Amino acid sequence: MAASPHTLSSRVMTGWVGGCVWYLERRALQESPRRFLHLLRNVNQQWVTFQHFNFLRHMYVTQLNRSFSQQIKPKPEPVASPFLEKASLDEAKAEIYEMRPLSPPSLSLSRKPNEKELIELEPTPVIEGSIAMGTETKEEKQWKEMKLRVDDLPGILARLSKIKLTALVVSTTSAGFALAPVPFDWPCFLLTFVGTGLASCAANSINQFFEVPFDSNMNRTKNRPLVRGQISPLLAVSFATCCAVPGVALLTWGVNPLTGALGLFNIFLYTCCYTPLKRISIANTWVGAVVGAIPPLMGWTAATGSLDAGACLLGGILYSWQFPHFNALSWGLREDYSRGGYCMMSVTHPDLCRRVALRHCLALVAMSAAAPALDVTTWTFPVIALPINLYISYLSFRFYRDADRKSSRKLFFCSLWHLPLFLLLMLTCKRPAAQGDAGGPQS
Repeated sequence: MAASPHTLSSRVMTGWVGGCVWYLERRALQESPRRFLHLLRNVNQQWVTFQHFNFLRHMYVTQLNRSFSQQIKPKPEPVASPFLEKASLDEAKAEIYEMRPLSPPSLSLSRKPNEKELIELEPTPVIEGSIAMGTETKEEKQWKEMKLRVDDLPGILARLSKIKLTALVVSTTSAGFALAPVPFDWPCFLLTFVGTGLASCAANSINQFFEVPFDSNMNRTKNRPLVRGQISPLLAVSFATCCAVPGVALLTWGVNPLTGALGLFNIFLYTCCYTPLKRISIANTWVGAVVGAIPPLMGWTAATGSLDAGACLLGGILYSWQFPHFNALSWGLREDYSRGGYCMMSVTHPDLCRRVALRHCLALVAMSAAAPALDVTTWTFPVIALPINLYISYLSFRFYRDADRKSSRKLFFCSLWHLPLFLLLMLTCKRPAAQGDAGGPQS
């Protein structure tokens, strides 16, 4: 009969020590099944014990069997990145790799040929081509000064002078000249037309020169010539000077000193007051409206040589028209103006922006009724101009009530056709010139 473990231990160790060992072994053999059963009964409550057991078992196996650790695979040879290849197939350079001719007798069937014996590529062209491509991509990423071509210069200068805005300024000046109660003088009109256009080009160019760091942050103005570096700041200032000096000279000595003084004052007001004020206060909108109201005054003074009630009425019409026009435009560009750091009414005071637009649309109705009272038009004009004035007032009310992009867009596009139609109706209803005023403009 086989001896139990505790009897073997007691035979080896005699005396008091052997008796203690025998007692501990017997106690362990008796209590182990009970503990194991107790552990199985409480498996739901003691699930952390099994996790610990599995963790210890894995640690034991890992420490015991070192050979189970994963072997690190050698890193493959670096391959030329496909992103270095040029996009255009025409510009890609084909590299031909020559293969050495194989002699059939040199290859025996009894042994496996080496790769070096089969194909030998020349790695030098690959490395040189990759380095050359990498150098080209680095050079393409670097900033390069744009070369100015003579063919592109007229278009660049047209965008520098804001040719569309200049056309609007010249058209309102022409309307003021034509509405003056004097006979139409073609030489004086042409001098006024050219002088006002040159003054407007100068003011717009200086405005872009000052706003280059801020225009680069706006989506609406980031493609302007100075922002993109198509022309140098020195060329922009030189162009503005070449426009301002002859423009003011034509208006002063070719037309009359009053018109020349108004042109010079408008350049100063636009570049030195309105432009820096755009980043300081919302009062820039009212200053900008005064800038837009001066061109019809210049046309009137060019024809009559004086400022009277009719000239002030035309200036007031242009002054009020600009608020629904610009406030509706700036409402859709609030994110752009805020990103550029401009202090606009639509950004900081949105309620005031809509309220002012509605207020000045209603003012257009009142000024239309004042035109025949000041002997500028006949009484037919306020009647036929009432529908378009009511329509723009309605759209302004919708903009005031809804305060969304859709209503602001409708008001802006309405203002684009409202002003030329309004001035055209004034010209058709112009009061005939009196016989005593046939002398022409005063110098």
